Amino acid sequence: MSSLLLGVLRRPGTAVGVRSLASIPSLPPAVAEFVKGAADECKPSKVHVVTGSAEELQDIYAGLQRDGMVKKLPKYDNCWLARTDPRDVARVESKTVIVTKQQRDTIPIPSGGAQSQLGSWMSESDFQKAREDRFPGCMAGRTMYVIPFSMGPVNSSLAKFGVQVTDSPYVVASMGVMTRMGTPVMEKLAEGAEFVRCQHSLGRPLPLKAPLVNSWPCNPEKVLISHLPDSRQIMSFGSGYGGNSLLGKKCFALRIASRIAKDEGWLAEHMLILGITNPQGVKRYVAAAFPSACGKTNLAMMKPALPGWTVECVGDDIAWMKFDSQGKLRAINPENGFFGVAPGTSMKTNPHAMATIARNTVFTNVGETSDGGVWWEGLDPPAPGVTLTDWHGKSWKIGDATPCAHPNSRFCAPAGQCPIIDPLWESDEGVPIDAIIFGGRRPEGVPLVYESFNWRHGVFVGAAMRSEATAAAEHKGKVIMHDPFAMRPFFGYNFGDYLAHWLSMESRKAPTQLPKIFHVNWFRKDPASGGFLWPGFGENARVLEWIFRRCGRQSDEEAAERSIVGWVPQDGAIDVQGLGGKVDMGALFDLPKPFWQKEVGELRAYFTQQVGADLPAQVGEELNALEQRVRD
Repeated sequence: MSSLLLGVLRRPGTAVGVRSLASIPSLPPAVAEFVKGAADECKPSKVHVVTGSAEELQDIYAGLQRDGMVKKLPKYDNCWLARTDPRDVARVESKTVIVTKQQRDTIPIPSGGAQSQLGSWMSESDFQKAREDRFPGCMAGRTMYVIPFSMGPVNSSLAKFGVQVTDSPYVVASMGVMTRMGTPVMEKLAEGAEFVRCQHSLGRPLPLKAPLVNSWPCNPEKVLISHLPDSRQIMSFGSGYGGNSLLGKKCFALRIASRIAKDEGWLAEHMLILGITNPQGVKRYVAAAFPSACGKTNLAMMKPALPGWTVECVGDDIAWMKFDSQGKLRAINPENGFFGVAPGTSMKTNPHAMATIARNTVFTNVGETSDGGVWWEGLDPPAPGVTLTDWHGKSWKIGDATPCAHPNSRFCAPAGQCPIIDPLWESDEGVPIDAIIFGGRRPEGVPLVYESFNWRHGVFVGAAMRSEATAAAEHKGKVIMHDPFAMRPFFGYNFGDYLAHWLSMESRKAPTQLPKIFHVNWFRKDPASGGFLWPGFGENARVLEWIFRRCGRQSDEEAAERSIVGWVPQDGAIDVQGLGGKVDMGALFDLPKPFWQKEVGELRAYFTQQVGADLPAQVGEELNALEQRVRD
């Protein structure tokens, strides 16, 4: 194996220490200091510096298989199935905290003693106690892996680096898919590049005090995912689930990066990025923010139903966006893979995702077929004679009361395998963004698409986003939740300051070409039948076509008319030619006054209670303007 294994000293009666880490040439001094501190605290039995080589990853998978944490899926090329402890299946928002000196640095102080919905703050002293209660000795008997990783192409001016220490080989395997990991990053760190310090432990030192469930180490009672934005640190304990343990993902790429972006004048957002090209060969790039399970991956990999149009994928989850010297907003996908929700993904809904996950993929908590494949709700029933095993490892058949795959089961696949990956997806300077789209699951009242009147109104539209809750976190049931900018679980600092940061883009001193801002809703329902009014999926290209045209418009009235919520398409402006079945465009764009009166009232109550004095005046003025338009 070409990776570096570091010796460990263990003498009777002495603490475990890592031998002369600082003297090892491949470990830059700042990295060595961080790793030594983590090793002194967590007491692993050995330390392994990850190089990212193919043979190293083979060894990692072989070890995972030996430990019963994954099994090989013989039906596919280099694909693996993991089943977690049923108590470790999703992000745990209630145990995810931001640690700052003052509470107001992290969240607005809610009025009337209400609990903040915009993040959880932990004091420095409480964090110190929680750390001392968890991390000392937590890796005893295990290997501590040191993962140098890059969020974004290694040489991009928009990229940022991290070093994650972890006792989970599953995390090493997954980070190898989701980030650029290994020696090329260590070389950058050796040149003195800054990095975010990420410390993760499953919290199950050896020997075990209690048996594992599904051979999956975790410590659900003590889960804590902590972010220290001032010192650019992340400390995660007790969970092996991706959103809590792959610290480059939501923890770094959104929570910590949003704070770095505020300090440095750019944007780190929960957005897909796609390129769309019209039949004449003109191409535009779009970034879009949707809460989890609202079809982000499906839109990012869409197969357009409109003849002659093509969509290419830059990323399906996170966008880092920075203005270039000409004032154009440029975006990179900081990730290297897709960590997508499996149930509902099929040849009908997302054929490109199905092609992407056919090899080199880690599946977690999906069903298994007796012929060595995977299965989940939304796929065709297996062939005759092929039986199913559910995500608990129990025999399962179609029609059983419980689902075969967990609703938040995942695939983790390399982005480069996507058949429609954009040619510029790894461009060092990023792709130019012409439009930003907000959206969510709104069964009633919200039209199929509208455009904001201007940038400030667009920021209000993002702040006013609401959506049905999803399976990616621990919320239950179909509750319409406020989810501003689809960032509610991911803000790294006070939401009021975040809004002010977005508003400030309009008054930059440098040249600025602001993208147009839109809102879409694929999920409006017919109140009579309960069915969706819009067919969605590839037909969403019809909405993107209108957005595309609006980006190149000569006047505000082009293909649009003014409404109470923004610019909506004129009658006939959305191309419905060839749309299978009758679609009631009138119902899709109806703006019922009682609904919008209620919406204004609920937004006002939310902003007053949750944001209070930290709400920028301009956002309050936009709410007043909406209220006036609804009234008139």
